[in-house]
Amino acid sequence: MVNLKNKKGAIGILTGGGDVPGLNPAIRAITIRAIKEGYRVIGIRRGWAGLIEMTRDPQADNQEYYTELTEELVDRVGRTGGTFLHTSRTRPSSVPDVNVPVHLRDKYNQKVNDLTEEVLKNLDYLDIEYLIPIGGDDTLSYAVHLHQLGVKILAIPKTMDNDVPGTDYCIGYSTCVTRTISLTHALRTTAGSHERFLVIEVFGRYAGYTALLPTMAGAADRCVIPEYKFNVEKLCELLSEDRRSNPSHYSVALVSEGAAFEGEDMIFESQETDMYGHKKLGGIGDRVSSMLRELSPKYNNGRRINVINQKLGYLVRCGDPDAIDSIVPMAYGNLALDLVMENKMGRMVCLRNGEYDHIPLEIVTSYKKRIDLDKYYDRERLRPLYKNFYQKPFLILTAD
Repeated sequence: MVNLKNKKGAIGILTGGGDVPGLNPAIRAITIRAIKEGYRVIGIRRGWAGLIEMTRDPQADNQEYYTELTEELVDRVGRTGGTFLHTSRTRPSSVPDVNVPVHLRDKYNQKVNDLTEEVLKNLDYLDIEYLIPIGGDDTLSYAVHLHQLGVKILAIPKTMDNDVPGTDYCIGYSTCVTRTISLTHALRTTAGSHERFLVIEVFGRYAGYTALLPTMAGAADRCVIPEYKFNVEKLCELLSEDRRSNPSHYSVALVSEGAAFEGEDMIFESQETDMYGHKKLGGIGDRVSSMLRELSPKYNNGRRINVINQKLGYLVRCGDPDAIDSIVPMAYGNLALDLVMENKMGRMVCLRNGEYDHIPLEIVTSYKKRIDLDKYYDRERLRPLYKNFYQKPFLILTAD
């Protein structure tokens, strides 16, 4: 049971949205440093959901919603993937009636409910003075809302898509790229054995970083990304050229899950949306594979080319973090504690042009971070565009 009264106040940590490798190292870094500085640290379970589902009663069993973090606990899990605090895609300001906690249903009985009042009361009940949410632009957009209401927020960007505005790097991105390259190269053996097209669907709802950077690193011949609606005949022609020039007679394309054909919109599994208004993506890799197979005779002397179609999905977000996603979360966690010690609130830690920094949290909701097509994408060749790497940042693609 958490000791709820503390003169200095406590630091709260939560993780929201999709899990990625690197979350536990960030939690570890924050906790160990905070305890050494004399703070208590409370881990909020299941993201923002923990702050609406708990009960403000000293006799209630709230261990499913929050827990006091210790150095022993976080040191053990800090080398692992996922988030031991668990996560959710809850947005407290837009909670459907079926997700309202039972003990609050008399008060909140609309089809969609704003439970922000409960979040504020629960933060006060837990004596949390500083709150550190770790998440993507959805999770952090609600953090902006709380900051505007006076909550002391210090944010850490996380998402495999690397699409949080204001930073060149989000926790989880490096491991995603590393796994994408590794798994794509592994699948080459089958593609080459059967002389086929290899189409691999990767993460990237609105931004194509997880397709573009692996392709730049040699994982694929071509890539299609959400920022540019592509012509599938052109893709088939290019892949056919690549296949002919390859002694093993195969070629590879990475397809972002948010990519779309010319004249069409994204492909969704269903029309149902989450609390942030997003529909679940699914199917672009299947569509591309099917159309390449049908179009291939036109570019292969009348003979059809079969396709190996693979969706990497959760394979790139499970398991342990790579080196970068062990180092950057450590630095981000310590940066967040520096800001706590300096009493600088409403900030998000970041990496910009190879240097650690922090920026106003409101930047998260000020614009959408997307790939600059003119700088980084060859529309005619459907592949990365680059001329030289002089004075480019470590991972080449910048936030602005």
